[in-house]
Amino acid sequence: MTTNTTVRPWGYFTNLHEENGHKVKKIVVNPDSRLSLQSHKHRMEHWIVVAGNAIVTLDKNEKELKAGEYIFIPQGSTHRLQNIGKEDLVLIEVQLGSYLGEDDIVRYQDDYQRS
Repeated sequence: MTTNTTVRPWGYFTNLHEENGHKVKKIVVNPDSRLSLQSHKHRMEHWIVVAGNAIVTLDKNEKELKAGEYIFIPQGSTHRLQNIGKEDLVLIEVQLGSYLGEDDIVRYQDDYQRS
């Protein structure tokens, strides 16, 4: 892992590129793990699955994604990413917005009791 990598209870992410108004991350989710159910006030996201199998919750809908598939997460929508496979889930996330800090996360439910 590089110095641009942040470890989380569900896996890790690496910041690949950041400029004013956009950021690109590689996200790796461990098997049988998921991110918090969350939303963002200041950004939208595009998720592209590179390897593995995911369930994406977007508002009240769930969609299964596999390598080569992608989804758009609109600003303000409730969303969650879950690894449903036995291997790491790897995706590229492109964030667009006026503010891209990690503190722009509103958590509604979290397996790791983070607020």
